[in-house]
Amino acid sequence: MRLNKILSTYGIASRRAADELIRQGRVEINGRIVSELGTKADPEHDEIKVDGRRLKAAPIRRYLLLNKPRGVMSTRSDPQRRPTVVDLVAKAGLTGYFYPVGRLDFDSEGLIVLTNDGTFAERVTHPRFELERTYEAVVEGVPDERDLDRLRRGVPIDDRRTLPAQVRTRRVMQTKSGGQTVLEITIREGRNRQVRRMADAIAHPVVRLRRIRIGTIADASLRPGEFRDLTPAEIRALIGGGEGSPQHRGPRPTGSKPSGPRHRGKPTGAKPSGPRHRSPKQGRAQRGPTHRGPQRRTRGGGSRRR
Repeated sequence: MRLNKILSTYGIASRRAADELIRQGRVEINGRIVSELGTKADPEHDEIKVDGRRLKAAPIRRYLLLNKPRGVMSTRSDPQRRPTVVDLVAKAGLTGYFYPVGRLDFDSEGLIVLTNDGTFAERVTHPRFELERTYEAVVEGVPDERDLDRLRRGVPIDDRRTLPAQVRTRRVMQTKSGGQTVLEITIREGRNRQVRRMADAIAHPVVRLRRIRIGTIADASLRPGEFRDLTPAEIRALIGGGEGSPQHRGPRPTGSKPSGPRHRGKPTGAKPSGPRHRSPKQGRAQRGPTHRGPQRRTRGGGSRRR
């Protein structure tokens, strides 16, 4: 098996990032530093080390959907020691080598996927699959139809026009500083700060940005800092094996049916903003319990949370 695929399978890094580790001479096979791409090995018989640490048994693959708060980095670590999405899952007691699939700006909030499966991460983020991502953007002023058409057709960013996007106005608000508009924008590429730069191109800068859907996956009940496991159907949709994938786009659901417990992270220095969304009544039967702390008995024989 190729070495980069082994490192990806073991959750060390995506294949592309694993190639970089190999180039940097940080990978050893049976005590010998490997720097040649395409090298093969057998994890069952060869001793493989990364940065001096031996690979352990292949981890159970996990796929998490996190509602990232504002003020949190969508990286594994940060030189300025700002809180990261990995810190959120670690503080909830989840161990292992997790990393974000894609990115979400420090000042933005909303859904992001984390995993320890490098092959999955590489497939989902590959540009040729054009996975849709939908954002709720609050912008300054009130864009007219001409502005919205420019966003739909594509605007130049770094001398390259953005792909056609789906754009619609959800509502217009009046504030002390003037009018603001809530737009719903769906894009099929992940260029750096793309939605913000698209809004700048029509002179209606973003005030607040929240990602509300990845492909067909949405979960309005996840509060900032909370995360849950993706369902098997959601995983298949993301990798192109089910309805709603880039190859099988169908009607968009208003939400998804998560399974398993929901965890609440407590990011240091991050203050979730905006209203917290709770799950609709009809979805409660399918949702796992949310961890909110221990219970205590009441006089009436019931229980209530501390």
